[in-house]
Amino acid sequence: MTQHAPLIIDVAGLSLTRTDRQRLKHPLVGGLILFARNWQDRAQLTQLCRDIKKVRRDLLICVDHEGGRVQRFKADGFTHLPPMRALGEMWLHDGKAGEGAGAMQATNAATACGFVLGAELRACGVDFSFTPVLDLDFGESSVIGDRAFARDPRVVSLLAKSLMHGLLQSGMANCGKHFPGHGFVKADSHTDIPVDKRSLKAILADDAAPYGWLNTTLSSVMPAHVVYPKVDARPAGFSSKWLNDILRGQLGFGGAVFSDDLSMAGARLIDGQEVSYTEAAVAALNAGCDMVLLCNQSLDGGRAVDALIEGLTEAQVKGGWQPQEASEQRRLSLLPRAPATEWDALMVQPDYMHALDQIP
Repeated sequence: MTQHAPLIIDVAGLSLTRTDRQRLKHPLVGGLILFARNWQDRAQLTQLCRDIKKVRRDLLICVDHEGGRVQRFKADGFTHLPPMRALGEMWLHDGKAGEGAGAMQATNAATACGFVLGAELRACGVDFSFTPVLDLDFGESSVIGDRAFARDPRVVSLLAKSLMHGLLQSGMANCGKHFPGHGFVKADSHTDIPVDKRSLKAILADDAAPYGWLNTTLSSVMPAHVVYPKVDARPAGFSSKWLNDILRGQLGFGGAVFSDDLSMAGARLIDGQEVSYTEAAVAALNAGCDMVLLCNQSLDGGRAVDALIEGLTEAQVKGGWQPQEASEQRRLSLLPRAPATEWDALMVQPDYMHALDQIP
C-alpha cells in the first residue's frame, strides 16, 4: 500500500540544515509548516521552497496565511490582505435596505483576496495555506476576533466559498477551521483548554452549519482544540464522534482532516491525562485525522520533532496506529496540480492586477 505520511513539522531557520533534510526524508513526514522566522525576502523563501522540493517532491509546504494579523509574509511585494471581518463589514454596507449590493461586492472582494493570497504564495513555492476561518464572531474570543468573517453562519459560508473560489483560481486547495467552531469560547486553546457547554443541536444549527453547506467545496478541515462536553469529553480533534460520526457522517465532508498544533495547551490533556506529542498524535490519527501538526518544536534542536517521528514509528510497529491509504491520498490531493505563475509574470497578469483593485 501507499506509505501514509501524516506528520507536518517545521524548520528553524531561513534555509535547510542537514538535520532538516534527514527529517523531511522520513517516510512518516508528509510536509512542513512555515512561519515568519522562515522569511527574509521573496528570493530566500523561493529558494527554501525549492530546496524542500529537492528533498521530496511530494512534501506539502504549508503556512498560516489568512490576512489581517495572521499573515506570515508581509514585505517585499506581498499584498497586505485585510482581516476577514473587513469582508463581513462590506457585506453589511448595503446602502438601500435590502438591495444586496454590499453582499455582492463582498463576495467579489473575497474571491479577489483568495486569488491574490494563493497566487503570491504559489509564486514563491508555497503549496497550501490554512484558510479560511469558518468560526463565527460572537465578539468574545480574542484568538479568533477579526479573523472571522461574521456572526451569521450564512454570511460566513458564502464569503468563505467566495474566498475558496479565488484560491482555486490560483491553483491552491483550502482548509476550513476550526471545526465545529472556536468562536463561542473566550479561552485561547494555545494556552488553555476551552470548554463549550452548548448542546450538539445548538452547535450544528449555528457554528458547524458552514461545514455542511460547504461539503462540496472544502478541501480540508482543521478541528478545534476545544472540549464540547455534551458531545464528547475529548477535544474535537481527538474525537471520533466529532470527526467520523458528525463531520464525515452527518455533514458529508470527504476531504482531509488536519489536527491543530499538537504543542498547544488544548492538545496536551486528553481524558484528564497529560499526554506526550506521540500520544497526542496517535490519538488524533486514530480519531480520524489524516495529518497532525507539530509546530515550533525545531527551535531547540528539534528533540521533540525527533521524538515524535521515533514515537510514531514505534506506534506503527507495535500496532498502536495503522497507516491509512485513504489518508495519504487525501494528503496528496492537496498538492497543486498545475505549475505556478512566477512572480514577475504574476505582477503583470491582468487577472491579478484586477483582483488587487477589488481588495478593500
